[in-house]
Amino acid sequence: MPRSRSNPPNRFEAAHIEWEGVPPPADLRVHEEHAKSALSENKSPDIGFRWSVNPYRGCFHGCAYCYARPTHPYLGFGAGTDFERQIVVKVNVVERLRAAFQKRSWRRELIAFSGNTDCYQPIEAHYELTRGCLELCADYSNPVAIITKGKLVRRDVDVLQELHRSAGCNVAVSIPFANDDHARAIEPFASPPSKRFETLRVLSDAGITTSVAVAPIIPGLNDDQIPEILKRAQEAGAVSAFNVLLRLPLEVGPIFEARLAEAFPLRHGKVMSAIRDVRGRQKNDGRFGSRMVGQGARWAAVEQLFATHCDRLGLERHAGESPPEPPPSQESPMGRQLPLLF
Repeated sequence: MPRSRSNPPNRFEAAHIEWEGVPPPADLRVHEEHAKSALSENKSPDIGFRWSVNPYRGCFHGCAYCYARPTHPYLGFGAGTDFERQIVVKVNVVERLRAAFQKRSWRRELIAFSGNTDCYQPIEAHYELTRGCLELCADYSNPVAIITKGKLVRRDVDVLQELHRSAGCNVAVSIPFANDDHARAIEPFASPPSKRFETLRVLSDAGITTSVAVAPIIPGLNDDQIPEILKRAQEAGAVSAFNVLLRLPLEVGPIFEARLAEAFPLRHGKVMSAIRDVRGRQKNDGRFGSRMVGQGARWAAVEQLFATHCDRLGLERHAGESPPEPPPSQESPMGRQLPLLF
């Protein structure tokens, strides 16, 4: 099957075909599947939640740095344009989640939406699987934490308000760039930052607990935008913040470098040098405990910058790649027994 030039070879296939010359634009193709389970269990010590729900595989947003890209080859697709345009939909995810909730062993533990790809990517407007899962969580008074770049989350304010009252709900909006043009170069089909700040305001005004994720931090490219992002997020009602260093596992490295060189040719060398500087002279560090954070003086300066502005703005700081745990609802049957994940 032909693959476009921007699609690295599937590492599980022995052969592949490349386009000669400029590849044609990749068309969106939707693949429906019936999942065996709605819940994914996380066993990584770097992630602050145990359970997550991912209604979709692949992501239309097309962020060059997305750490989930290497999961797509397991489905027989590539990690590049396939990841962005070959979207797999778990059409029965709501029914599978209901089945999980009906088990006597289920303890109403926090569920994160999503641990892999964005649960509010554009295709959600049609399938409404994320909304269906959230409605189910509200019915069962199950706390949730959401992280997204999609302004579509505003559609579900009514469900999020109910979750806030009955179980606890936190929505973290990922905003790694303050500048819309910079963001579009690296996150071409995600909502622009200006719309994401608006989304924070809409949710906060509705009484929903919100956070800002400055993730990923790309040394030499967006670390200088941290103060502005935090300030605008706080002004939009966010009460907490967290950050994660850029990760470049497997196919993500060449995809990110190619996008960076195309979008910021004069800064490419500087940025890659800065990444190596905070990664012990490597482009990536996949070890548990090291994947999300950097090392050395440069990273210490980034962390200090982040902490200083959080403290100045009154933003609570959280660690890791996870949306912060929502405060327990007064009406929640779990009360104060929610697990402390951070």
